[in-house]
Formats: sequence, C-alpha cells, structure tokens
Amino acid sequence: MSGRTRAGSAVVVGGGLAGLTAAEGLAARGVEVTVLEARERVGGRTHGIEVAPGARIDAGAAYLGGKHTELLALIKDLDLSTAPTTMLGASRFAIGPVSDSSSDGELATRDGRFPPLNAVALGDLFDRLAELTAAVRPDAPWLTPDAERLDTLTAAEWAERHLTHPDARLFFPLFLGEMMAADPGEVSVLHMAFYLRSGGGLRYLNAFEGGAQQDRVAGGAHQLCERLAARLTARRPGAVRLGEAVRSVVQDGAGVTVHTHAGAAYRADVAVVALPPLLAEGLDLGPVRPAPRAGGRTGRGCAVKVNLVYPSPVWREHGLSGWSVNARGPLLSTVDDSPADAPAGSAVGVLTGFVTGAEAHRYAALEPGEQRATAVAQAASLFPMLPEPIGFHVTDWVNEPYSKGCYAALFGPGDWLRLGPTLTAPHGRVHWAGTESSTEFFGLLEGAIRSGHRVVAEILDAEG
Repeated sequence: MSGRTRAGSAVVVGGGLAGLTAAEGLAARGVEVTVLEARERVGGRTHGIEVAPGARIDAGAAYLGGKHTELLALIKDLDLSTAPTTMLGASRFAIGPVSDSSSDGELATRDGRFPPLNAVALGDLFDRLAELTAAVRPDAPWLTPDAERLDTLTAAEWAERHLTHPDARLFFPLFLGEMMAADPGEVSVLHMAFYLRSGGGLRYLNAFEGGAQQDRVAGGAHQLCERLAARLTARRPGAVRLGEAVRSVVQDGAGVTVHTHAGAAYRADVAVVALPPLLAEGLDLGPVRPAPRAGGRTGRGCAVKVNLVYPSPVWREHGLSGWSVNARGPLLSTVDDSPADAPAGSAVGVLTGFVTGAEAHRYAALEPGEQRATAVAQAASLFPMLPEPIGFHVTDWVNEPYSKGCYAALFGPGDWLRLGPTLTAPHGRVHWAGTESSTEFFGLLEGAIRSGHRVVAEILDAEG
C-alpha cells in the first residue's frame, strides 16, 4: 500500500523508547499523538527496580558509549546524566577446560576481562569474527556478498566448521550470549556479523572503557521513557494510555482505526507500530497483509537478568571488580551494578548476573526458590566473602509477553533475506519503529531512538 497522507494525528503502538521518541518528535511538530502501551508502565525493554529506598537499578537495557550520539543528546535534553561503569579490581573466572568434570572448573583471579584460556585460540576466534563483520553491509545486510550462504548457516554450524580449539569452542557461546543474548544455534551467521558491525564493531561492543558499555544512565535508563511520557502528558492529558494492548490496526482512505483488546478504538491519520518483530507480526493489520515482520526462525532474545543485593559491595574490599565469567552458569557473567547515586542511608552493593542463550530458557523454567538458591550459591562460590543477600530480583525477559525477549529479536536462518528489504517500508498509513527496524545500532537503545527519528521524518515527508 502506498500514497501520501497528511498527519494531523497519530496513534503510536508501544510505549518503549522507540515509540515515545517517535511520539515526542511528532507532538513537537504539532501532531496530536496518542500512545497505547500494553503494560501498566512505559519503558518497554528498559525497566528500573528499587533495590533500596530511592535507589533504582536497570533490570533491562542499561549501557551506552560515546558513539551513541542520539542517546547522549536525549539524556542531556531530559536533564539526566550518565555514570561510569566502573571495572576497578580483578575479575573471577570459573571457566576451566571442556574436559574439566568439576562443578565449576578451576577458579581463577586475574586483572582485566580476558579469560584464562588459550590466547592464540581466542585470538583466532576474534580474527575470524572480525573478518565476517568487516564483510557485511551494515546498511543492507541482505546485499552482503555471499549473503544467501551466510544467512542460511547458523552461528553454531559456523563454529563447528571453523573453531578447532576446545577453548575457542567453549568461549564462543559465552561471548555470543554476552553480546547478543543469543544461542549460536538460533541465529544466522549473517545476523551475527551484522549485529556486531551495526553496534560499532567487535571491539567497541565488547568494551567498557571507551566502548559500548562505558556508561549507564544515572538512576536508571527507565527514566528516559518516563520523562518522555511526562512531556507528552503535559502537552495533552491522556496522551499516554497504559494497559491498552492493541489487537488490530485497520486503515482506509481517510485514516486508521486502532482497536485494543479491551474494546476501545482510536482514530488517527497514521499509526506507528513500535513493537518487537514477534509482537508486530501478531497484529491484525487488515485484509491486505504487510510484508512480514518475523518468520518461523525468528527467535526471542534469550536474557534473564538477576540482581543480588548486599549491604555493601564487599567484593571491592578484596580487590575484586565484581566481574566474573562462569562457563556452566546459570549466571554466565556478573557485573558490579551498585548504584553510585543512592540517597544517604540507602547505599547497597548490587551484583547483577546475566543468564543468556540456552541457559536463559533453563533458568527461566525453574521455580522461584530454586532460581534464588542456584544464583546465590554460584555468587558465593565466585565471591566467598559475600554475606546472605538482603534482596533478590529476577527479570525474565524470555517469557515477558509484551517484549518476547531481550536484548532484541534474533534473526534466524533466512530472516535477513526475507525480512530485510522491507524492514522499514511503510504499510500505507502504518509506519514501523523499534530497535530491530534500525540498521544502525540494531538491538541497542541508540537504535531505538534512531528508528523513532526515522519514522518522524517519514511521516513529515509524506505530508510533502
């Protein structure tokens, strides 16, 4: 469907960062905007949880770096600030060789984040990944030379063919889980290479200092969406409506009607669908179907975030950074997430564990008591000085119904060739936003913001 439309009003489906960025951009240009969010909160895959009175941390998307220029501009515009992701002290590794039959392998302590594995083997792994990454077309991965073969092959199949050393085979799924929240068997080689290239390159994505994980939003990234929503509501009360899960978007020659599961209907000139691909694919968009947003091999980002709260970051007193890598999980890595800006009397130590890839599905299926017991036991084995935690939080993004995964959707074999060419093409009066619709910083907060800006430009351009 095509045609030029004048947008005096718009309905935005999804109150995450992409949807609210688009809504704010349109509202600032005089468009009457209504945002419909299925949850009882805005934020999408950003989410803040309180770990002490007045102190919140990120249970969802969190990190940013200097290349995230639109995100940094938004942080400044919303009168927020950043806090450095500190990595002072030694790291802990329970990442023994594959043949090790002990529960955790040999526990090692060393400076930096490089694991105690064969350096030559890991160097070869990163060289091979860098070669793949350099070859992909970031603006149109489906036009990459040899795209058909790369999009047919899974990352697991690639590793089986090209990684011969046991240490490289051991580390590869841990690395992919940390970078993409992906199991190697679920993503195509083309998607893996594109994701790494889109995010700024292999070294940038993997780095704290000077990289994509250098900083966090002080007080939590959830504030971005909360402040954008507050601006919209200040302009027009009722502009942001929570608990409004959308069922269908019907368009005609004069506009669109967005129907919710609760039976409400919202009329506007255009609609912006700012949902992850698996959710967008489930919308009823009328008799003329748009190009697909997801396919049969499109997967959910496999991430569960675990926050263990202690009276203080006691590991620092022992010269440890809080960073760890454990090959057997469930917490495949941990990081010191202690809030630096906690109010007086609310300072706590927070150790955040990342459960990713196939391990995320296994961990998410455990009963809450077993989730706590296994996570606490693992943290204690890595950091024996830890007391019993005073707080414990699990954020299961795998089974979150209004996200269907995190960090981002996983494009499986065939997805880029099938979905890529129409990823951003409007369906008549329906426009697409979301970090998965951005070929710049796909899967990151920066990508979500850029997709929102793109949609604003599309709609304004359609007005002529």
